[in-house]
Amino acid sequence: MSIKIPFLSKQPKETDSLSGENVPNHVAIIMDGNGRWAQKRGLPRFAGHKEGVSTVNKIVKAAVKSNVKVLTLYTFSTENWKRPKQEVEYILKLPKEFLHVYLPSLMENNVRIQTIGDFQALPSHTQEAVSYAIEKTKNNDGLILNFAINYGSRHEILKAVKQIATELKEERMDIDSLDEEIFSKHLYTNSVSDPDLLIRTGGECRLSNFMLWQLAYTEFWFTEKLWPEFTEETFYEALLAYQQRKRRYGGI
Repeated sequence: MSIKIPFLSKQPKETDSLSGENVPNHVAIIMDGNGRWAQKRGLPRFAGHKEGVSTVNKIVKAAVKSNVKVLTLYTFSTENWKRPKQEVEYILKLPKEFLHVYLPSLMENNVRIQTIGDFQALPSHTQEAVSYAIEKTKNNDGLILNFAINYGSRHEILKAVKQIATELKEERMDIDSLDEEIFSKHLYTNSVSDPDLLIRTGGECRLSNFMLWQLAYTEFWFTEKLWPEFTEETFYEALLAYQQRKRRYGGI
């Protein structure tokens, strides 16, 4: 399989295409820029978040088409609670809205939904909508759509440390057996591989407390495009950039 990709200037030649080989198994995306997209158009920030939901659907389909196995989307961070109350409440209603509209399409594309983060601290309406989708898609064996919701990497790491400390105290673990693999099993992401590619939209070049342990050897790709402007073609562009890199993992 190959996908032709239209490119902007200073990008690979138009004859380049995305190969069916060396596709990143796990792509993680920091979806940044919804509010700025709305403000540029004189709209309330809510409009940007709503438009961003449509982009999620398009990129999920592009990931399925590209044979990506896991797509993790940074949906709501533990720091996002600091935003105005009305905006937080609106954002946490979006999973229900997204799933109400797009769940049939996700089923058709064999997508399985998972989450990472402190799920129990979310409002009941958010929990119910997401739990329903998780149950509905649990037998699908295609793309894993992994929503990072109420997620913060430092919180995740501290939670893992506390779990391990408890197991050591209760003598359910020997300190000498603790290694990176064991530690990783105590993280929210214990059921999926570490990301191969991280995409961040919106022009910022930082991780914002996202998957700090898991991104140790991940390839990073940043774009100035705001999330509502992010297209399938831009997603393929990121995948092709990944395919043109050589991952050394500290070697030569």
